[in-house]
Amino acid sequence: MATQTLSAPRTAAIREKVDAFFASIGQGMNAYMERRSRMDQINNLEAKTDEELSKLGIKRDRIVQHVFRDLFYV
Repeated sequence: MATQTLSAPRTAAIREKVDAFFASIGQGMNAYMERRSRMDQINNLEAKTDEELSKLGIKRDRIVQHVFRDLFYV
């Protein structure tokens, strides 16, 4: 039978490094997603009148599709 002993300080240090690594990835993902957010564009179009949207060639029920047209073919 084999046994293995781990010291607590060493394990805690490794855990802290792993936590810090994933926290930095999470922060980077949050910044990336905020930059890619298109809610401002959607809200601006939602605030327009139907006439203004018509001049832009957009129907109110197609605003989201219009904003994300470069990502999805709908």
